[in-house]
Amino acid sequence: MNIILISSLLETLKISVWPPGSNIYLGECVLLRCSVESSLGSAWSYRWFKHQSASTPNPRHRVSGDSYSITAVTGEDAGRYRCQAKRWESNTSSVELLSQPAVLSVSELPPPSLLTLTPSSRQLYRGERFTVRCPSGWMLRQWSDEQRAVRKSGGVLVTDRCSPLGGAVAADKLDACTFTAIGGSSGLYWCEGLEGPEGRSNAVNLTVSNGTIILKTPASPVFEGDKVVLYCQYWTGNHSRTTFFKNGAEVDTYSSSSSDGVINMTIENVTRRDEGFYKCASRDGKMESPESWLSVRPDAGSWKWIIVSCGIIPLVLIPLTVWLLRHHRCWPFSKENLPAAELPATKQDVTEVQWDLSWMEMSHLLDRQLYPVT
Repeated sequence: MNIILISSLLETLKISVWPPGSNIYLGECVLLRCSVESSLGSAWSYRWFKHQSASTPNPRHRVSGDSYSITAVTGEDAGRYRCQAKRWESNTSSVELLSQPAVLSVSELPPPSLLTLTPSSRQLYRGERFTVRCPSGWMLRQWSDEQRAVRKSGGVLVTDRCSPLGGAVAADKLDACTFTAIGGSSGLYWCEGLEGPEGRSNAVNLTVSNGTIILKTPASPVFEGDKVVLYCQYWTGNHSRTTFFKNGAEVDTYSSSSSDGVINMTIENVTRRDEGFYKCASRDGKMESPESWLSVRPDAGSWKWIIVSCGIIPLVLIPLTVWLLRHHRCWPFSKENLPAAELPATKQDVTEVQWDLSWMEMSHLLDRQLYPVT
């Protein structure tokens, strides 16, 4: 019989969310980490729950020990997340901890695109150079799972320059940091302003590979209607035939005589149906890249049209309304404000006499009805 013990006051369990802040944005990668604060060095196993029930399998949701990552957040990812930690004290007794919920609120508005990654790719080779740029005066932050054990603040590095992250200030761009990709370069990157996490930029997830083949997809979401190019890159050799896959299913096979080991797959006029996990492999299947997510957002032009329309419609409606009111004499215009062309062609004095006579005749008729002649 297993005996489950209640946690002691010396052991607490909490969830941290990266990047931090009250909102996460559509298309972002978000990481939840479950950590046990304890003086004991025991090994723990973890389970994750959403809305009090076990998390259902989802290809965008990945669980790795105490970490729960969501690739390309959608509206359905909003909710309350909990983690459970368990360790065995003996063959018959164990200790279980349950965290307080971490609430994820998904913002329908796009995040401020203040961070740029060059080259714009979710995957890079070890030793490859890349540049991260933040607005002037903002701080660059990174969360790396590989080096969190030796870092403070749960694996987060922060800098207003570049040296603490292992890079150097770009010579031509003072607000850009240039790095050489190593294992610790993998992780989330974002920029923070003076107001802290609540004013952060978009977050970009980067993976550094030691393999022989990678697939480079855009680091940030693309828009419907865009032209998207996926780059399958080999570390060495000239591989003339490469197969691309989407969500595990073969998409197409491409042939190329490229000398740089790069074979491209182009998606013209991308739509939401093209969103998913992509990978590439050599034709013989001996080399296969890690999967990389392609995130597609609704057409940016529709939002621009709505904004422009909100400015144009009042400019059209206001003059039209004024014209209609004046045309149907619903506006208190005085005779002095009326244009001369609309006045009768008769002389002014004759018009006034005719106007006075009509009122005199009406008054005379009323007098005869009120005071009939006897």
